[in-house]
Amino acid sequence: MSSILTNNSAMVALQTLRGINSNLETVQSEISTGKKVATAKDNAAIWAISTVMSTDVESFNQITDSLNKGSSTVGVARAASEQVTSLLQDMKELIVSAQEDLNADDRSKIQTDIDAKRTAISNIINAAQFNGQNLLKGTDSVSILASLDRGSDGTVSATSITVERQDLQTTAAVDAADKEATDAGYVSTEDTATENDVDKAASSAGTIASSDADGTISDGDTTTLTIKGGAVAVGDIFAFTVGGEDISVTAVDGDNTNTIAAKLRAAIDAAGVTNLDTAGGADGADPDADDATVTLIANGGDITFATTSISTTYVQSVIEDGEAADVTIAGGTLSAGDTFTVSADGNDYTYTAVDGDTNNEVAAGLKALLDDAGITDLDVTVTEATDPATDAATLTLTADGSDVEVNLSALASQNAATAAGGLGAIAELSVESAEAATTALNTIEDLLDTSISAATAFGSAQTQIEGQGEFVQTLIDSMTSGIGAMVDADIEAASAKLQALQVQQQLGVQALSIANSNPQTLLSLFR
Repeated sequence: MSSILTNNSAMVALQTLRGINSNLETVQSEISTGKKVATAKDNAAIWAISTVMSTDVESFNQITDSLNKGSSTVGVARAASEQVTSLLQDMKELIVSAQEDLNADDRSKIQTDIDAKRTAISNIINAAQFNGQNLLKGTDSVSILASLDRGSDGTVSATSITVERQDLQTTAAVDAADKEATDAGYVSTEDTATENDVDKAASSAGTIASSDADGTISDGDTTTLTIKGGAVAVGDIFAFTVGGEDISVTAVDGDNTNTIAAKLRAAIDAAGVTNLDTAGGADGADPDADDATVTLIANGGDITFATTSISTTYVQSVIEDGEAADVTIAGGTLSAGDTFTVSADGNDYTYTAVDGDTNNEVAAGLKALLDDAGITDLDVTVTEATDPATDAATLTLTADGSDVEVNLSALASQNAATAAGGLGAIAELSVESAEAATTALNTIEDLLDTSISAATAFGSAQTQIEGQGEFVQTLIDSMTSGIGAMVDADIEAASAKLQALQVQQQLGVQALSIANSNPQTLLSLFR
């Protein structure tokens, strides 16, 4: 049955043409993009997998850059350490030649050559940096990004290659030194403490104890005074009475229990006490731990000895109840290892600066130490520097409830000590005498061992880094190939399919044209 309202043939032709056009659009997209899965709608699962892998490939490209940079950094250090080794070998040859019986002029010439090579070594070490990293200075390790490890659960972790720095610096050791008033971090105060004479607690370091408690040394008997081993402070007073004579010694800088005992013996002898022999006694093997003694021997009659007069006092500095002392820490650039000390309640509290610390961190660190000590009736507050580069930070010590023992004269700050470099002994190389040349020969052997070990370590590290770099590049190639297999279009097949679809499209258009002409045929029935 024919109908002028419903053209079934046209509908069929149109549906076919739509399918052909859809396939044609897909093929044209594959040809234009080169991918059979270009978006998530093409194949959601494959697109998700390929996108994750593509991201990993880009990450591994960055890792390749990191490994190349690391290899270059280590390569510079290796080449420098090898050159240093060569110069040390040259120095050894000069030192060996100085083992002969030479005159002073010849030794001076050899020493000049050694000094020149020492300068060259120092210059090489200072210049052996790549992108600001010098692996021949310091001891901290350097981490080089080597890989990304993706677990089965999708978690990702970074893996690094650790390269140990090899210290080949020629600097000699520098001991910690007291900061000067103009130095950054100088600790000081304009406040003073109240000073009182106070008896030392019984059995504390530096106290005097007597073996005779009856107040008299009988004729022929000996009384021993024991000075307990331990620290002696400047101003400590050691006193007693024997035969009516007052004996007293005040400690000065450098005194210990042994020197105090010696001074007491001398004072006893100088007093000329009747019936008292020359004072004796013994020193402690270690005055910081072992007791020293003074012996009193009665000879010719009894000697009065007042045990109650035995005393050891020290000057106690206190912040009086309700008073405060401000401790200032000067502004400026601090170095890691700088130390800052405040004394309170008979103990020293020392804060050691770390890299990046300012005087504000130092003040906070000292406050934390004092707070943790739980000193009775001592309140500690901090006023931070507005600009730590120029302004002082202030630590305020306030006595609240009773007097608090402090020692404001013991405030101290020191610049950090510097350890000798790995080749620090090079500064001591001398051949100006036969004895010095013999010592130098042993020293140069140690220095050679150090530089050879450094070059070996860098060589091993560079080999590892380069091997990892080759693996990562291979991995990138494999992953790129795998991604391509999943998403890349087969251009030959797409081209053939395109031609077929274009023919089908033309036939579909003709079929639709024929179907659309059928209603025109029906008009002829009415003519």
